[in-house]
Amino acid sequence: MAKTDGLTDKEIRQAKPGERPYNLYDTSGLYLTVAPTGAKWWRVKYRHAGRERRIGLGTYPEVTLAEARRRRDDARAKLRDGIDPGSARRAERVRASIAAGNTFATLAAEWLEEQRPKLAAVSHQKNAWLLQQVMPHVGTHPITEITAPDVLAALDRIKARGRHETARRAKQCMGQVFAFAIEKHRADRNPVAELIRPLVSPKAKPRAAVTKPEDVGRLLRSIEAFQGQPTTLAALRLAPLVFVRPGELRQAEWSELDLDGAEWRIPAHKMKMREEHIVPLSSQAVAILRALQPITGHVRYCFPSIRTPGKVMSENTINAALRSLGFDKDTMSAHGFRAMASTRLNELGWPADVIERQLAHGERNKVRAAYNRAQYLTDRRRMMQAWADYLDQLREGTGNVLPIKRTRSGGSR
Repeated sequence: MAKTDGLTDKEIRQAKPGERPYNLYDTSGLYLTVAPTGAKWWRVKYRHAGRERRIGLGTYPEVTLAEARRRRDDARAKLRDGIDPGSARRAERVRASIAAGNTFATLAAEWLEEQRPKLAAVSHQKNAWLLQQVMPHVGTHPITEITAPDVLAALDRIKARGRHETARRAKQCMGQVFAFAIEKHRADRNPVAELIRPLVSPKAKPRAAVTKPEDVGRLLRSIEAFQGQPTTLAALRLAPLVFVRPGELRQAEWSELDLDGAEWRIPAHKMKMREEHIVPLSSQAVAILRALQPITGHVRYCFPSIRTPGKVMSENTINAALRSLGFDKDTMSAHGFRAMASTRLNELGWPADVIERQLAHGERNKVRAAYNRAQYLTDRRRMMQAWADYLDQLREGTGNVLPIKRTRSGGSR
């Protein structure tokens, strides 16, 4: 029979296990079950919709007598509102389970996986890295509970390290993850969109590149004197001749090259703009690749990793080689070969459209882009050979280097 004055802590502590479970009753339906093992469980008994029901409230001593009474009172408050506390408990567990599988990290991983076939590998890896910067702060949070201040706090921690541009790009990626979650009906708001003020980044510094003819000549002579790995030397010699992005050069495969036809076709999935890119190869570029073939021609990549078979050369290899040649990070970079070619070719009078197409820069006008995709290839072939010849003159230090001959007529594919 239930006591009218309730249990005491002393009674609970002194309750010994028996051969069978037994109950110690408090008030208003609250009781403690003592198991034969000595475990003590809080439960509350109530009636809802004409039926007697019970729910557990936790174990003693983790849940004290005072806490058990508070939980009992919460359950009875739900009853007064016509809510079955047991059903409410089960619904809360379902919500918690959904939230546990609906964290920002979970949605970010799903978004990245959906983006994989749409992005170049290097862009996909960059997005994954950017999102990783905010994971310690919001990764485990249910995506529906993340607020604009939470987002800002995560970005501020990145900015505190002086990484303003990283913070700006991480914000963009976070916004796309929230938009993805809304599209999948797993969130109903995008807190990134609530951050009205843009993240202000310091003025971006142009990528380090040598562009003056005399400096280009000095760079090319230094490259020829490089004493490191033959594959690194080949990459250094080829970079100024093809001026592709460093990642595109490192991931070059022998199957993409037609040395007899003097052409390199880079598949769309490797390109930043997700379009196949044709690189006409000068006779000098073909010679470098033919000399490299006996060294790496038996494997997939032209420039494989020395330490990890089956992988490509490290992204730091070319920059490290340039440093060893005396060109610091403020003077020349692996990406700088593109700026070098763009600057010199424009100054030498080649048509901007031909140069931009060879650089594989995105065309803002989609109709124009579709048209240009098949344009200028004849002029690009001529330009790439003339460029290689011009670099030879600079490297050899010819006294009066003449402008490379150019054409203004648009070639076709």
